[in-house]
Amino acid sequence: MTQDPTMYLTLAVSGLAGLGMITTAGLSGWRGWLALKRQELDTHHAPESAPAMPTAASRIEIADLKERIRKLEAIAAGVDL
Repeated sequence: MTQDPTMYLTLAVSGLAGLGMITTAGLSGWRGWLALKRQELDTHHAPESAPAMPTAASRIEIADLKERIRKLEAIAAGVDL
């Protein structure tokens, strides 16, 4: 085994460069995660300016429920449909 100082210097610089890359990647991921959580909090706590318009599917479902209620009320009143 040789005591070459160039080899030790090369290994130390390579290890330091690798550690720097891992640290940079971790910091970038941490900042991204924080940005995601901040966005989730902003959307969760944002005041709603106007109620959302109901979709066509929900309107159809509400109309179906109203029709069922009318039929049940007619049955309860003794009216033959």
